Amino acid sequence: MKEFLNRLYANNKQMSRNYPTKIMAQDFLKQLSNFLFPVRKEVTINPGKIDVEWEHLKLQLKELLMPLAPLLKQTEVDIVEHYFSLIPAIYDQLMLDAKAINEFDPAAHSVEEIVLAYPGFQAIMTYRLAHPLYDMSIPVLPRLFTEYAHTVTGIDIHPGAKIGKSFFIDHGTGIVIGETTLIGDNVKIYQGVTLGALNIRKDEAKTKRHPTIENDVIIYSGTTILGGDTTIGHHSVVGGNVWLTQSLEPYSTVYNKSEIRVRNGKEKSSEPINFII
Repeated sequence: MKEFLNRLYANNKQMSRNYPTKIMAQDFLKQLSNFLFPVRKEVTINPGKIDVEWEHLKLQLKELLMPLAPLLKQTEVDIVEHYFSLIPAIYDQLMLDAKAINEFDPAAHSVEEIVLAYPGFQAIMTYRLAHPLYDMSIPVLPRLFTEYAHTVTGIDIHPGAKIGKSFFIDHGTGIVIGETTLIGDNVKIYQGVTLGALNIRKDEAKTKRHPTIENDVIIYSGTTILGGDTTIGHHSVVGGNVWLTQSLEPYSTVYNKSEIRVRNGKEKSSEPINFII
């Protein structure tokens, strides 16, 4: 047992030396989200201290990056400055996302409600805050962000995906969006949608593995779209519970035709009904 404990200690020390903790990553994400949308917390930002909070967030990100220093292509200071220079554009994108949800969801009453209560918006916000770090080749940290959102929303968006403006997720539970997915502008996706990869070898991991969804596409619940060569043309509508591994021309409509048969309780069925659970 002593030999095992020594080996465990050595392995754990090796595994943990270059990575920030999940708690630190989640705390930074929450504070940055609350900074952008103060309605998410009890106390609003003091206008006289907003620049102080801004600098505090920059310091937090630097501390998150410090354990990763041996793996970084730039200095922590350069990464922090570049990341925070992108925040204004990210904020504008998030406002467009929130407005798209407010416009198209009949149950939504205000942008504030969406920011506070909608898991789809939280998943989108986390993705948009994680994606620039992925683009800068920061290891692990972008996944810590998006996997936290996955945990609390049930929506799995890989930080490597590229998603255009005014993205609308409705309900959202069970959505999976893979690493090399390309999504255009004004796309609407409902619960249970998978934008995934076909089976490939590990050495093909850097290839385009996930589908392309062009502008103004609607994908309804339960649909699975697979493959890096699969493109859903703009202004297409993909119905619920559809399985696609081939491309669609623009303005296509695709749906799954199923049949539900109901018989009177007094009628005898010629087909056995077997339940296997």
